Amino acid sequence: QVQLVESGGGLVQAGESLRLSCVASGGIFSRNAMGWYRQAPGKERELVAVIDSSGNTHYPDSVKGRFTISRDNAQNTVSLQMNSLKPEDTAVYCCHVAWRYWGKGTLVTVSS
Repeated sequence: QVQLVESGGGLVQAGESLRLSCVASGGIFSRNAMGWYRQAPGKERELVAVIDSSGNTHYPDSVKGRFTISRDNAQNTVSLQMNSLKPEDTAVYCCHVAWRYWGKGTLVTVSS
């Protein structure tokens, strides 16, 4: 059974940083894309970052230059370093593997 567990969320002030981690278990995911989405209250789910099996990354303009996604295939983890956080980054952040398996999410709250 595949499980994804996120950690690292919390409450920070605008301009500060957070690092999210997601540990996947129950399989081998080195050949799959992994990534992060977020959903703020009343808004649709939004892509945050994705990294493919070769390490290629993609970010939307809203986080480009501030967020960095990385993966450790030996540890089955995907991480998201978030710098220069803004109040509009407040959301529940969920990780995924191959857009098939999803974690339950971790809440990030950025105060102004």
